[in-house]
Amino acid sequence: MSVFSKATSSFVRQMQGDWDGSLIHVSRPHDSHKLVPLAVVVKRNRYWPWQRPKYQPSDFILRDLLQGDAAFDPDVTESPFISYNETSRDDKSGHWKAKADMVQVDVEGEGSSKRKLSFGNLQNQKVTVKRLLEDCRDRKLDMRHSLVQQVQKRNEVLAVLKERVLTTTPCGITETQKKQGSCMGVLNLMGMLGTEISVQENFSVNVDRDISLEIPAQTVIAYSLLELEIQKGGNFKLCLQPETFGGFESDSGTSSPSFDTVDQQRVGNGIDLSRIQPPKRAPLSALNSELQKQEESLCLLAELPVRRCLFEMLVKSLEDRDTLSLQEQALADWCCRAGVLELQPQSMNAPSCALLDLLSLVPAIQSENGSAAECSPPPQLTAVHLLVSAMEALPDETLFQLTLCSPEILQAIDEFICQLRGSCQPLPDNSVPAILLEEDGKTWKLLEQLLRSSNVTLERVNDGLRAETGSEEGGLPLVLCLTIRGLSSLCNGDD
Repeated sequence: MSVFSKATSSFVRQMQGDWDGSLIHVSRPHDSHKLVPLAVVVKRNRYWPWQRPKYQPSDFILRDLLQGDAAFDPDVTESPFISYNETSRDDKSGHWKAKADMVQVDVEGEGSSKRKLSFGNLQNQKVTVKRLLEDCRDRKLDMRHSLVQQVQKRNEVLAVLKERVLTTTPCGITETQKKQGSCMGVLNLMGMLGTEISVQENFSVNVDRDISLEIPAQTVIAYSLLELEIQKGGNFKLCLQPETFGGFESDSGTSSPSFDTVDQQRVGNGIDLSRIQPPKRAPLSALNSELQKQEESLCLLAELPVRRCLFEMLVKSLEDRDTLSLQEQALADWCCRAGVLELQPQSMNAPSCALLDLLSLVPAIQSENGSAAECSPPPQLTAVHLLVSAMEALPDETLFQLTLCSPEILQAIDEFICQLRGSCQPLPDNSVPAILLEEDGKTWKLLEQLLRSSNVTLERVNDGLRAETGSEEGGLPLVLCLTIRGLSSLCNGDD
C-alpha cells in the first residue's frame, strides 16, 4: 500500500462514524482530478464475501452517459471541514529457529515505522441530491455507451460521486522505516575420527527509508457515492438509502443488486455477513461452519506439484502489500475467465507474472478454452485465489508476523488453532505443540502477537488455554485461520 493510500485510509477509519461506513479513501493521487461532483465511478465487486469492493474512477461524469443533448450542472454546496493531523508509530519484532538433522538456522527481525501526516484544513463538498433528482427526472441512460456496456458485461456497478473531502492548502506526508534482521546458520559435521567440526555463518541486514510526499491543494482524499439501479431501456434510479445497492436489471425483470461471485452463486453486498463476522468475545468454534466449507477448497493445495515453490513466492509477497493486491486481482481475473489465462504484463509486476507462470505449469489448472458464463474455474486455481485473497485481507502487522514464522512453526500454529476450534472448553496445556514453547518463550510471544493482530485473544484460564474473538468487529479471525491453513497445506509433503 502506498504512503498516500495509507494516509487516506487512516483518515477514513477515523471519520467512518460520521459517514456510517460510506466514506471511501482515495488510493492514488492521480485519481483526484477525476473525482469531481457527479463523476462516474465503477464499483467492482469481489470474489469472496470478506473482500471489500474496489472502486475505479472513470473519465466521465453522469451527463456524459445520459441520452439527449440537454446538459445539467450539479448544485454543489461547500463548507469548511476539520483540520486533520496524525502521528503514528509501529514497533515490531520476531524470532524463529529451525533445526533439521545437523543444520540449525536462527532468524531474528525487528522493524519500526513512523508516519506523520498533516492534511491541514479540509473542505467538504456535497451535491444537492434533491436538485439532482429533479435534473434526472425523465432522463435515460445511454445503454449503447461503451462504459455502460463494459460495466454491464462484467456485472459491475455504476455510481456517481455525491460528496468529497479535499485539501485546501499544500500539505505533506512523511514516513520513516527502519528494519533490522540477522541470520545465523550453524552446520555441525562429524569427522572420520569422531571429531566434531562446527561451521558458523552470520549476516545481518539493516534498511532505513525516509519518504516525503507533498500534496497540492484541492486534492481529493475521500468521497462517497450514490449507486445506480439501472433498468432495461435506460431508466435508472439513485440508491438513496443506506444498505441499498445498484446494479443492472436481470432477465427475470428484477433488478439484481451488486454482487460477489462465490461458488458460482451471485451474492449481494447486503448479505448477512454474520457467518464470517462472529459475535464479539466468541470462541473460535463459532467460525467452524464457514471455515470447514472453505477448507475443503484449501485441501487441494497440498496436492499441487509446485506447492513448495508456491509457498516461497507467497511468503515473499507477505512483505509487499502492493504485490499481494496485484496477485489477487490477476487470480480473480483468471477465475472469472474459468481458467483461461490471459497475461496482461502491463498491469502486473514481476512477482505477479512469476506466480501466474508457475501456476500455468500445473496441468489441472490449464484450460484450453471456455468462458466464465459456461464453466467454473479449476478447483485448484480457486484454492490458490482463496488463499491469496485471505492474505490480502489481513492487516500489515499480521503480514509482518507471518513472515517471521518458519514452515514448522506455521504447521504447529495450524495444529494448535484446529485444537482450539475443536472445543468450547479450555485446551489443556499439554496439548500445545512443543515447538511453540521453545526459544525461552519467544515463539509463544510471536503466536500471541500474530493472533492479537487479527482480533483473536489467547488467554490462560484455570483449566488451560482459551482463544476467542476480540472486541472489534470484522472477519479478521476467519481470514487469519484460512491463511494459516492454506500456507500450512503448502508446507505438507514433498513436491
